[in-house]
Amino acid sequence: MTELQSELIEVSDEGIHGSVTTKNFRSPGKRENWRRIWFGGSIVVTGMRLVALRHSNFAVNVPFIDKRFRLMNISLEPTATILIAFDASLFHADWSGQIEYRYRTPFAATVLEKISLHSHLAA
Repeated sequence: MTELQSELIEVSDEGIHGSVTTKNFRSPGKRENWRRIWFGGSIVVTGMRLVALRHSNFAVNVPFIDKRFRLMNISLEPTATILIAFDASLFHADWSGQIEYRYRTPFAATVLEKISLHSHLAA
């Protein structure tokens, strides 16, 4: 958290409901056509990156200048939910399929607004 504070936290929400959905997912030793897991998590936007936690583990930790940031689909769903979707191979060469993280927060619109302001930084 100290590192994130040094990057100037623009919006943050902790202890929120989240889920991860995998579709046609393949990784070494794992195959899932469709699966959803619910969890408690957090989402943070700093002046430099997007961070989303699943429990206390990083689900997403991508600087805005990272080329992969541009390949992630981030949108607002009707129920005050941020959707972060990407191809599983974006972060793991031996994974395939689609991964979708959803974070329900009353600050969802603000999160998306702050992310949009920084999206031009992606290389």
